[in-house]
Amino acid sequence: MLNNFVYYAPTKVIFGTDAELSTGALLQEAGAKSVMLVHFGYEVKVLGELVTRVRKNIEAAGIKVVELTGIVPNPRLSKVYEGIELAKAEKVDYLLAIGGGSSIDTAKAIGLGLCYEGDVWDFFIKKANPTDCVPVSCILTIAAAGSEMSTGLVITHDESLLKRDCGHPSVACRFAIMNPDITLSLPAYQTASGCADIIMHTFERYISSHNNLDLTDQISEGLMRTVIANAKILAKEPHNKKARWEVMWAASLSHNGLTGCGIDEVDFPVHMIEHELGGMFDVTHGAGITAIWGTWAREMLPILKDRFSQFAIRVFGIEEQATQEQTSLLGIIAMEDFFKEIKMPISLKELGISPTDEQIETLATLSIHRTLANPQMKEAVTKEQALNILYNSRK
Repeated sequence: MLNNFVYYAPTKVIFGTDAELSTGALLQEAGAKSVMLVHFGYEVKVLGELVTRVRKNIEAAGIKVVELTGIVPNPRLSKVYEGIELAKAEKVDYLLAIGGGSSIDTAKAIGLGLCYEGDVWDFFIKKANPTDCVPVSCILTIAAAGSEMSTGLVITHDESLLKRDCGHPSVACRFAIMNPDITLSLPAYQTASGCADIIMHTFERYISSHNNLDLTDQISEGLMRTVIANAKILAKEPHNKKARWEVMWAASLSHNGLTGCGIDEVDFPVHMIEHELGGMFDVTHGAGITAIWGTWAREMLPILKDRFSQFAIRVFGIEEQATQEQTSLLGIIAMEDFFKEIKMPISLKELGISPTDEQIETLATLSIHRTLANPQMKEAVTKEQALNILYNSRK
């Protein structure tokens, strides 16, 4: 049975060289009077120059600018609280993130908090549901999270280290400025981690699809093939401009709902396990994903062999074997070989962490919080499966 769906992608995209020079005009058009820039800071020369250039462009449009700096990977709730207070004091009416998913998600959380009388963390622990958000837009500096066009966000609680997500249509960026040339100076590890995240945003939707629209499958497969091919190029030629452009656009399309049209509900099991790893060990998100993907795939292969075998054939060009299991396993090996080629870890040991048995128990318990709400989902991971995945990833 095919699924009905609603597709909503409200973000205006301004893509290409020097796209950031349109920032002031876009904010002026939106009626912004006081804008908060949310970003990492000025420590990295290229990003510092970008922020300075953008700030001047906005001020030239007659708009007040305030800044919230110090955003870190696996963005923290404490910084969201700081941003909410600063925004209230400065009467901010628009939020502009400059960076990747961490800056964008922080800005989204601040926007939600400004429209809510309670604690914004309520949205992440499902104590309350968002209803509105102060307008958010972004200037993207890394192709990875897809937050520039998604309706979701992820924040880490400082004390408990819980990494939780929430979503609402109001958090979608009103506009997203994407100049892929900015990413030419990104370190190889960050580039590869971003590519892994892009692939997984599409793959976890793809693997959840059963008897869905073949067009959605083929869009997903083409997107994954594109990222794989260009990630390999960037591993050898980090300044390849065409590859940077391909990957940045793929990042946005992978997480703006397009590859989810008509598919079943998605549990994002690999993301959920990695979120707990990221919260506990503060690892780079994309690298955390590749470190557990192979053991997750082998654990779930008997249940998802129809999708894994199709993935192997259509994405990696694997010749169909005697059984779906054999075809699937060759596809899993091909994916791991790709991760190794772009120098991503394929185990927790390679990631540089070695969780204790007690920590693995905690990680497994926390990572199935969405599964518990969706036990009927075919690809949902049980606690026993999560334990197997983490123990086998540690070897």
